Amino acid sequence: MRITFIIPSRNNLEYLKQAVKSIQDCYQDAHDIVLLDDASTDGTWDWIQQLQGENIIKYRNEGPDRVGHTVLYDVGVKLSNTEVFTILHADMVVTPKYIPNLIKRVKKGVVVSGTRIEPPLHPPGPEKIVKHLGFEPSEFSYKALLEFIEPLQKEYKSMVTEGIFAPWMMYKEDFVGIGGHDLLFAPMELEDSDIFNRMLLAGLNFVQARDAFVYHMTCRGSRFKDGLEIEREIPLPDGTIWYKPKDSEEYTKLRNNKFREWWRKWHCNVLHDDFMKPIVPPRYETAFVVHGCNLSLLEVLEPWCDRIYVDEVFQIGRMWDYVEMEGSKTNFDLTKRVLVNKHNDPQGENDIVIEFDGRQLTQDYYENFIQKIPFILGEVKELGTFEYGIFRITINKLSKINMVQPFFRNIF
Repeated sequence: MRITFIIPSRNNLEYLKQAVKSIQDCYQDAHDIVLLDDASTDGTWDWIQQLQGENIIKYRNEGPDRVGHTVLYDVGVKLSNTEVFTILHADMVVTPKYIPNLIKRVKKGVVVSGTRIEPPLHPPGPEKIVKHLGFEPSEFSYKALLEFIEPLQKEYKSMVTEGIFAPWMMYKEDFVGIGGHDLLFAPMELEDSDIFNRMLLAGLNFVQARDAFVYHMTCRGSRFKDGLEIEREIPLPDGTIWYKPKDSEEYTKLRNNKFREWWRKWHCNVLHDDFMKPIVPPRYETAFVVHGCNLSLLEVLEPWCDRIYVDEVFQIGRMWDYVEMEGSKTNFDLTKRVLVNKHNDPQGENDIVIEFDGRQLTQDYYENFIQKIPFILGEVKELGTFEYGIFRITINKLSKINMVQPFFRNIF
């Protein structure tokens, strides 16, 4: 089976060269490669243009602004000419059995992930193997990687678990069927978690091929820049050390913003089991009626509901200051989300209304109720009104929102 590698990259030339070389060394021209340059300024596009071969497909975002992996993944899928594709990060290196061991497990309705070997820049997990073979191309040895995985190919032969993360492979038809990535998370951060949730809700099955190895330099395209700075060494319970790296300023800013977008969309945190299979609670249309609200409380609560009603005595100017300030950072229309509860009763306009005195909201209530509302509502069987601590909950309708299609459409 011929497949397509889809590799977006931004200012990651040395990593990208290494990734492409590993594909060509392992598979020659047996598979297609879509290379997508995201307005790089480090000579990436000049290098891509020099590559020869009918199996190389080239695309450039001229910029000057980046569009991010969220967009380029989908552009790559659209440009692909094969039934099956695999997403590969520019800071990943494939091994000879990576593609064969994915292909034998991929089929329609199934998403297959490989197994990452990573240096200790993220906490360890059962879905990956932590081994320091280099943070950057200049210190990486492909020969050392092949020697390291030789016994692992036998140990993990035919082993599978459930989980989903990059690198992954699937049928193009299934990807298009769920609408691709959600532009809500462009240019980057949480686009993977979002589409994995939607894959699960669409009924796709997840398989991790434990014997399909890649080496991952770990987020070198966005989170950790060249010349990596380690903040501190953190001992873990198993006796190993996690080297906590310093996040780039760009990543930190985007991450904080995109988590707020995630809460607006999903009304929960990013959740998964130990093997990275998503945990997705039901999603309901929910409104808050908050008495005694202030600006800081509005900032905390607004992303966790579809609409938030504040008292008329709340300083209207301050409310609109928030709408104007926060509105420039979000794809959602905050003029339809932040409202004044005058003399009209908002309960008839919303499926679920949660009313409470904001002055009584504690950290415990925030963590164990506000952040877990979908799970709590998932246990409700009847319509009506009931009390839960400081909260008065009115259930007018218990219709789940279909979350499979993206809220903000990409190219599909």
